[in-house]
Amino acid sequence: MAWHVVAKAEEVGEGQVRAASAAQTMLALYKIDGTYYATSNICTHAVALLSDGYLDGDCIECPVHAALFHVPTGEARSEPATEPLQTFPVKVEGEMLMVEIAE
Repeated sequence: MAWHVVAKAEEVGEGQVRAASAAQTMLALYKIDGTYYATSNICTHAVALLSDGYLDGDCIECPVHAALFHVPTGEARSEPATEPLQTFPVKVEGEMLMVEIAE
C-alpha cells in the first residue's frame, strides 16, 4: 500500500464529486459534511464514470442506470447495481489530498 497525491483539497468542494487517478486506478473524490472520501470511479454495474453522476447526500448515483452507492462504505444501495464500490483511505497533508492504493 502506498499513499498518492491525487488533488489539492480546495479542488473538491463540499457536496461535489471530482475525477482523479493514481497508480493506474480511476478514482472519484468526494467531500461530504467536511470529510473527504475516495471510491473507484467506475460503476460496478456498467462502465460509467461516477464522477459524471449525481451526489445526493452521502450517496452517488450512476449517470447511466441510476444505481445508487453509499460513498463512505461503497455499499450498493439500489439496483441494477449489486456489487459494492471499492473505497480507499483518504488523508489531507497540507493542501493535498492523498489516497492509499495497493501497488
